[in-house]
Amino acid sequence: MNDFAWLTAQPIAHRGYHDMNKTIWENTLSAFSRAIEAGFAIECDLHYAADGVPVVFHDDDLQRLCNLPGAVRDRSSQELGLLSVGGTKDRIPTLKKLLQLTDGKVPLVLELKGKIGEDAGFAETVLEVLEGYKGPVALMSFDHWLLKDLKALNPPYPVGLTADGFKPETFFAHDEAMQLGLDFISYFHGDLPNAFITAQRQRGIPVITWTVRDEAGVKRTFDNADQMTFEGFDPRESPTFIHGR
Repeated sequence: MNDFAWLTAQPIAHRGYHDMNKTIWENTLSAFSRAIEAGFAIECDLHYAADGVPVVFHDDDLQRLCNLPGAVRDRSSQELGLLSVGGTKDRIPTLKKLLQLTDGKVPLVLELKGKIGEDAGFAETVLEVLEGYKGPVALMSFDHWLLKDLKALNPPYPVGLTADGFKPETFFAHDEAMQLGLDFISYFHGDLPNAFITAQRQRGIPVITWTVRDEAGVKRTFDNADQMTFEGFDPRESPTFIHGR
């Protein structure tokens, strides 16, 4: 198995190291700059803009973050790049801008969010943008079809399943995804411990959790997984993280 120790070496800032959208908003260059400064890995979300460019944004629509109607996928990356996030100076960045900012300083964990039947070529385009980037990168998705697309392209990056659930029928679907030869798992910490994650860790599959927001979540993570994706606090001030790992 490849050595992806860097994936679990430091806490991962969920959508960057934002301040819960008070002054520094999620998935913005400001949030990513703050994460780099603190030495945290960065998790963020990618959507496929109308012009076939991957952009960094979580929601399917613009309402919550930009106070505008309409879907992200219906606008070009240039149009999206003009939109203020949360009324701040930050605009919706492209993946290329994120890579230019990060420049290998901290690991990137990129979650692809697509729509089956409408985002053909998304996985391939993400890999094209990443070509030549020197820093550590991991790719993941909830969407099994996107994971299949990624693995079919034989990327030089670890590919992981984003998932949740605690029922056996859920585990069946997760096991099916793991048959693609995935390298890691990002799992909802509130559904731990469970038989699926225990079995995967016994196989040597690294597990990170999402999204940890309190000390109980930190403890649950390090009791049952290898690293956390966090928001709303500084892990360097967590007693569990400092003393209990």
